[in-house]
Amino acid sequence: MLAILNMAEIISKPLVGIPASQIYLPAQSLAQHGVGERYIRGVSDGANAVPMIIPALAEDYDFADLADRLDGLMLTGGRANVEPHHYGGPPFPDDEVRDPPRDNTVMPLIRECIKQGVPVFGSCRGIQEINVAMGGTLHYRVHEVEGFNDHRMPREGDIEHKFSERHLVVTAENGMFHKTCGRREIMVNSLHAQAVDEVAPGFEIECVSAPDGVIEGIRYTQTSAFCIGVQWHAEWRFQENALSNGLWKAFGNACRERAVVRSGVENSVE
Repeated sequence: MLAILNMAEIISKPLVGIPASQIYLPAQSLAQHGVGERYIRGVSDGANAVPMIIPALAEDYDFADLADRLDGLMLTGGRANVEPHHYGGPPFPDDEVRDPPRDNTVMPLIRECIKQGVPVFGSCRGIQEINVAMGGTLHYRVHEVEGFNDHRMPREGDIEHKFSERHLVVTAENGMFHKTCGRREIMVNSLHAQAVDEVAPGFEIECVSAPDGVIEGIRYTQTSAFCIGVQWHAEWRFQENALSNGLWKAFGNACRERAVVRSGVENSVE
C-alpha cells in the first residue's frame, strides 16, 4: 500500500479555513468580514494549500459540519482581543476593542477541529484563541505583569520596523519547535499585549521569550493531530525565519495528510 504522504501528491491542494474578523464601519452602518493578505499568503505559499475565508457568522454555523469540510484551520492575529468572559477574567474597560462575532465563531470551531483531528495553526491572537478555547487563560496586559517586558507593537516607524524581529525565543530541548528549525534560540517579531497565562490542559509549552519567559509557543499533545499556536506573527516574511517557515511547511504536510484521509483515497489503493 502506498503511504498517505505519497498519495497526497496526487490529490488536490488541501482546503484551509481562515476565520475572519468582523470590522464595523459606523459611518456606513456596515459590517465587513476581513482577513489580512499576509495570512492568506501564509496558507497559499507557506502551507501550499487553498485558503478559504470563514465569515464571523457565529451561531449560524453547524460547527461539526464546517470542521468536517476542512483540511486545516489557520487562526490569525486581529485588532480586537479575546473577551475575558471566555476565560473567567475581569471585564474589559469600556474603550477596549471587541469582536464578539469572531470570538463566538472561532471558540467552538477550534474545539470541533481538534475533536475531529483537523490541523490547527494559530498566529498571535490565534495562540490566545486556541488556549482559551481549550480551557486556558490569558494575561490581559502582559507588560503590566511584574517580570515581563513590553511586547507591544512599536508605535513609531513603518511596517517593516513594526514587524521586525525584536527578541529571542528559546525552544524546549528536543521539542517539536527545536526539531523543526534545528535551533534552541531564534529571533521573532513581537506585536501583542495579551499573552498566554495558564496553559490549557493537554498542551505543552514549546518556546518562551528571552529573557522574560513569556509563553510564545504551545502544542497540543493529546492526539497525533497537528495543533500549535505561536505568539509572534509567523506569517510575516516567514521564508526568512527558519522556525516560522518550518512550521508552515509542517502545517501544510498535516493538512495534506488530512485531505488524503478525508478523501478516502488511501482506502482505494492496494
